[in-house]
Amino acid sequence: MTENTKEESVAESFISHLIELRDRIVRAGAAVLIVFVCMMPWSNTIYDILAHPMIAALPAGSKMIATGVLTPFMIPLKVTLMSAFVITLPWVLYQAWAFVAPGLYAHEKRLIAPLVVSSTALFMAGIAFCYFFVFRVVFKVVLQYAPESINVAPDIESYFDFALTMFICFGLTFEVPIVVVVLVRMGLISVEKLREFRPYIVVGAFVIAAIVTPPDAASMLMLAVPLWLLFEVGLLVAPLFVKLTTAPEEESA
Repeated sequence: MTENTKEESVAESFISHLIELRDRIVRAGAAVLIVFVCMMPWSNTIYDILAHPMIAALPAGSKMIATGVLTPFMIPLKVTLMSAFVITLPWVLYQAWAFVAPGLYAHEKRLIAPLVVSSTALFMAGIAFCYFFVFRVVFKVVLQYAPESINVAPDIESYFDFALTMFICFGLTFEVPIVVVVLVRMGLISVEKLREFRPYIVVGAFVIAAIVTPPDAASMLMLAVPLWLLFEVGLLVAPLFVKLTTAPEEESA
């Protein structure tokens, strides 16, 4: 095979990979769009569900406000789009897995699927933990310190931005075991080294929680403590994952 033929082969392979990547992205985006369109008639109800923790914490009869002209229309649509993405997250991650699967060993393919499923489950668990537990505690604590002379009426756009930020923070926090497992499996760091870094990671968890959460001790603890505990879970799972995904030729080497 001549040098020009090899270069053409490499170029064709690169282009085919780009085409497949485009197709995977289109399939993932189409699924999100289809679910979003199907959920649009219930967008107001979906927003009411998102706003329930705040409404429950407000004084009886109080409501949230909308300061923008288009805000009452746009915010429920944004919430619906966010919900559609969460619902289709398994399909989106499957498309990512299908794109990288051809380059994996057979024993790695058997473990990638459970890894994708666990990543999805952990991310959704983080969102659920934030919605059902963190919001209920944080809003109650914050409103307790509001002066009686203030009429608390949160803006729906500000509430959406806050909720989205918190969902992303807690969703990513619950992915910590996956990150630890992947780093150890790739050989970038060992479990023993991570254990040595434990004190710094605990301090880092509290620093991160103090930055991304509201300025109260309750919300900071509810992010920092799960972050630390999930790191410990990753340390326990990583050796088992490495053992199950190690090929015979790697063990002999």
